[in-house]
Amino acid sequence: MTELKIPKRLTTALVNSLTAGVVPRIGLEQIAVGRKPEVEAMLRDMDNIAEGGAAFRLITGRYGSGKSFLLQMIRNYAMDREFVVADADLSPERRLVGTKGQGLATYRELMTRMSTRTRPDGGALEPLLQKWIAGLQQQAMQNLGLRPDDPALTSEVETRIYAVTQELQNLVHGFDFAKVLAAYWTGYKLGDDERKQAALRWLRGEYATKTEAKKELAVGVIIDDDNWYDYFKLWSDFIARIGYKGLLLFIDEAVNLYKISNSIARQSNYEKLLTMFNDTMQGKAEHLGIFVGGTPQFVEDERRGLFSYEALRSRLVDGRYSAKAYANYTGPILKLAMLSHEEILILLQKLRQIHALHFGYAASLTDDDLVGFMQMAVNRLGADELLTTREVVRDFMDVLHTLHQNPHVNYAELLGERAAKAGNAGQGTNAESDRDDMDDFLAEFEL
Repeated sequence: MTELKIPKRLTTALVNSLTAGVVPRIGLEQIAVGRKPEVEAMLRDMDNIAEGGAAFRLITGRYGSGKSFLLQMIRNYAMDREFVVADADLSPERRLVGTKGQGLATYRELMTRMSTRTRPDGGALEPLLQKWIAGLQQQAMQNLGLRPDDPALTSEVETRIYAVTQELQNLVHGFDFAKVLAAYWTGYKLGDDERKQAALRWLRGEYATKTEAKKELAVGVIIDDDNWYDYFKLWSDFIARIGYKGLLLFIDEAVNLYKISNSIARQSNYEKLLTMFNDTMQGKAEHLGIFVGGTPQFVEDERRGLFSYEALRSRLVDGRYSAKAYANYTGPILKLAMLSHEEILILLQKLRQIHALHFGYAASLTDDDLVGFMQMAVNRLGADELLTTREVVRDFMDVLHTLHQNPHVNYAELLGERAAKAGNAGQGTNAESDRDDMDDFLAEFEL
């Protein structure tokens, strides 16, 4: 393999995240293997969204199978393709609907994590608005030959801003949304930071009462637990109008909806998910993509999962002619299987290089060593049902750390003689020699 050249910032994030068993936010392209059909399917969704369509996907797989990794990788691809993205993990405090503001908490988290290519770590709301206004100013100066200090420039920019907000007023909640955008422009124009911050607070869903919002912004509604999803449809439309290709929402850990003990609360969350599904599939939303990650149990359990809600089950269940032997990547559900052995080996090779690059040493593990490690992992009792990519990666990172920090220990000593024999499978090790070793071992015992 060719020598890697990766900035220290990326190798640090990769090594630390993978050691802890979590998905890194950056550098994913350095360790991405497999998942080509799934990635291509989601990239097709992005093409449709850029043309004014919408998409809804459920990405399912066991814990550690790579759901979060795939979502994060697509998120990074989307930012490079001029999409605005927002991601959030559901939890007991963040749901789609809740009596204690859990739905609004999800909206706030998504808005906090709103990201663009120039602001990949979140907090892109205000820079996005500033870029929009600056772009309008630049266009007006070029088209009309105006100078930055020309009074006519402000009037022209204001006309263009109200042209965009006027179009939004025809949508649900669009009038109030447009008023708040106009309030932000007023604060921007007059240098009134308090007015700008009030508009940003409203857009982030941080007003607790309508009275407070009416007093500060002359707007009679606020974003709350019931209407927060409607505002994302507004955001997707607005974002497309100001030069981006669309808005993508990545909602992970949806299994927390499955864990809701109260059946009425659980059904309410499934109803909201059904609304999202219908809006995107029926063309009621534009330039909007919703990608949800969850376990197979969350989807297929007919007692508490999505299939317990008949309206969702009838939409998500496999078609009559589908079969496990034939993959289908056009439906709403993408089912992630375990990576193949070849893909795992490629992943281990990448990790070996990244670890050596990060700590500044020459990698000593051979490909045969990696094959031996992989064979030990997949041959474990129950590995077919329980082994996940996360487990393999964490164990391998543990091996790399141990060998690096203890130079006197070699690979065979660390993993044991069986690992050494597995790694040298092509050099004469077979089942018969294993039995001979066991016979020699048992010969030491007397009855």
